[in-house]
Amino acid sequence: MSGDLELALDLAHRAGLLTLEYYSRKSLRVETKRDRSPVTEADRKAEQLIRQGILCANPQDGLLGEEFEEHHSTNGRRWIIDPIDGTRSFIHGVPFYGVMVALEVKGSVEVGVVNFPALHEMYHAESGEGAFMNGSPIGVSSIADSKDATVVFTEKEYLMDEVSGHPVDRLRHDAGLVRGWGDCYGHMLVASGRAEVAVDKIMSPWDCAALIPIVREAGGCCFDYRGETTISGAGLVSANMVMGRQLLEDIAAGG
Repeated sequence: MSGDLELALDLAHRAGLLTLEYYSRKSLRVETKRDRSPVTEADRKAEQLIRQGILCANPQDGLLGEEFEEHHSTNGRRWIIDPIDGTRSFIHGVPFYGVMVALEVKGSVEVGVVNFPALHEMYHAESGEGAFMNGSPIGVSSIADSKDATVVFTEKEYLMDEVSGHPVDRLRHDAGLVRGWGDCYGHMLVASGRAEVAVDKIMSPWDCAALIPIVREAGGCCFDYRGETTISGAGLVSANMVMGRQLLEDIAAGG
């Protein structure tokens, strides 16, 4: 295990403990940001904790997080942070929120950690070393037929938008089971073989950076609605390798 991964695991754990101090608190103050998304004191304090830990250990590294301005890198390394992915779940006392820490090196995300403090589940991966949950190896499923697949999603628009011919959107009708187990939790269900496809139609870099190396190292694939693997694309789709390859072929063929 690299020192970078050890640092990410430690900070995600410590930030997770901090969030639990606010979790299910009835008096939790919720503010609305310019993009209409919610934010709490727990979001900001958790990100500050992670930022301080990273800059103390690696002052030349960059930092990109959801709640504060970017700190630019001087060495080609950038940490990408989402202190609470699934803030709406967090606010409502639903345990499917995660603390996410990723490390990007020269444009490639090499380390990803997702901690679900209320579920006591910690996922991690670094390039070439496999994917793990609570220290045990995980892998995607081998289900190939959409009628046998579980598809999970975050935004209600996935179900409510007008009928689309996009291969990912067709799954809402074709899949055997479609459920709204969203945000980072849905993508970790794919990585651990408990779902076949996870769909987010709207994503920012901090929403997906930590997810991609974990799904990839678990044997799956991640891409956006254009079929590109990027943290700055049009949404994010995680899939097991069999279904992912088929979806990518269909996207390349124009649906």
